[in-house]
Amino acid sequence: MTVLAAGAGVGGWAVYAKLNGNITPDEAAAAELARYEKERPTALVRGAQNILLIGSDSRSGDDNARYGRDPGTERSDTVILLHLAAGRRSATAVSLPRDLMVHVPGCRRPDGSRTEPVFTQFNYAFEAGGSACTIRTVEKLTGIRVDHHVVVDFHGFKEMVDAVDGVEVCLTEPIDDKAARLRLPAGRVTLDGEQALGYVRARKSLGNGSDTGRMERQQHFLGALVNKVRSNGVLLNPAKLYPVLDAATSSLTTDPALASLRGLYELVRGLRDIPTERVQFLTVPRESYARDANRDQLMEPEAEDLFGRLRTDEPVTVADTDGARERSGHGTYGRGDGTSPEMRGNEPSEGDSPAPTFSGNTAAEDGCG
Repeated sequence: MTVLAAGAGVGGWAVYAKLNGNITPDEAAAAELARYEKERPTALVRGAQNILLIGSDSRSGDDNARYGRDPGTERSDTVILLHLAAGRRSATAVSLPRDLMVHVPGCRRPDGSRTEPVFTQFNYAFEAGGSACTIRTVEKLTGIRVDHHVVVDFHGFKEMVDAVDGVEVCLTEPIDDKAARLRLPAGRVTLDGEQALGYVRARKSLGNGSDTGRMERQQHFLGALVNKVRSNGVLLNPAKLYPVLDAATSSLTTDPALASLRGLYELVRGLRDIPTERVQFLTVPRESYARDANRDQLMEPEAEDLFGRLRTDEPVTVADTDGARERSGHGTYGRGDGTSPEMRGNEPSEGDSPAPTFSGNTAAEDGCG
């Protein structure tokens, strides 16, 4: 009995050590952020946290190289600001378009040289100075303190999906996309890792070809992934949990505070009890950039309203407004009374004003209707 117990303990430690060693700590980003600590925003609400999730389009490594040549640069294919409310009463994931025009500060390049501040599209920040430059750009844009960050590449994303035995989505029409290597029927489809990567990355051949549709697919997919992890007992079943943790940790580069199983556990522990209807996804309110219709700019005052609510940990409400999105091509925003900000004006009404409603979806929604 003692031998068995000792064996189990050694085995458990070996598993812990392996998973713990999988995670890559982003020491360079930590050092760069410390250099600019005085200019970074202050966290306003105790217990609330903001995590920047960065999907890298790196072609380094044999598996990632399958998706095109490595041009010597690495951009942020997807960036999501995840706000976890104090008390973990809700989680709000805000997509930041890669073509959003922003002020990128001067940043340290991997070779030690520094870039000049520039007004350009958002995904340049990651190319110029990696995660630290992206974080500083987001903080300057939003006024929100980024507490943690996570970077995942193509291979890691696929491994995560395969580790949960695929994720079910609902397609309103068949997909035949040669560029994304994706051919799927309409209706309910369970995507494996390779299919899922093509689905969330495809842009020109699906929908209206805009980044808007791509981000909406990503948001619906992440909602379906949350449901899959919670519904099939992964979190409570060690046999199912280990391959998920192995895939997840092998693909992650995080800030040093998260670069351990303990750090990740502390982060996700409070997420288990958030109802799926309070796990929300939306895209930052934006519109076509005045000087280039192929770029975006923040839509004000809607974007600042959203950022302000996240800074002070106020509730954010999302609603599916597909019709309005199809008409405008971008996210919509309102006060829950059936009118747009332009129709209502910007003056607050007397008494308690209802929280604004942003265009988006929740993890509880089923794309099949």
